[in-house]
Amino acid sequence: MKKERSPKDRRLHPLAIRVMHWINAAAMMVMITSGWGIYNDDVIINGLHFPGYLRLGEWAAWSVNWHFAGMWFFGINGLIYLTYGVATGRLRERLLPIRPRDVVKTVVETLHFKIAHEDLTVYNAVQKLLYILVILASINQALTGLALWKPVQFSSLVSLFGGFQSVRVFHFAGMVVIVGFVIVHVLLAVLVPKTIWAMLAGGPRLEKRRSPQGASK
Repeated sequence: MKKERSPKDRRLHPLAIRVMHWINAAAMMVMITSGWGIYNDDVIINGLHFPGYLRLGEWAAWSVNWHFAGMWFFGINGLIYLTYGVATGRLRERLLPIRPRDVVKTVVETLHFKIAHEDLTVYNAVQKLLYILVILASINQALTGLALWKPVQFSSLVSLFGGFQSVRVFHFAGMVVIVGFVIVHVLLAVLVPKTIWAMLAGGPRLEKRRSPQGASK
């Protein structure tokens, strides 16, 4: 008879999450750097150009090819991640609830350099907010990306964003949010290296959760 897996055998980051995380990281970098190459061909902010060493693709057409390649990995992987997170309850468990007073408390503690990173199993309020923000930004990128790719076929979507040029602005703004998240995410990982190892090896085992009445689940 097969032995039932104990709740204590649950890792902070299951194998599926780790695989999706690293696929997403690679696809995101391809999307960002190739997007900068596309942007340079028709800039939104006058005077803002991305240098060649930051771009993927020597010219716009090549950057577009890289962008589409990354798009499929980013989009499909993202859908699987959201489906997995909702179906398993992981997104609700890790990112909710978010209370305004907790956000304020975390910001004040951060400003006083009092943030603790001993317990990797719990996100603070600001971390939760940032993860939700980057998920929303990714959804924005998917919708605006479709509108930019097929503006005639998705004309209703283009109209929803206020026109083609507005779609470009929303897409650019989403990129800024994601790049900002990546910078903060990488800095925190460098400051707390055990978070990197956790995403490679699975992290600590989770204790058995209990109900509010104290009964084991």
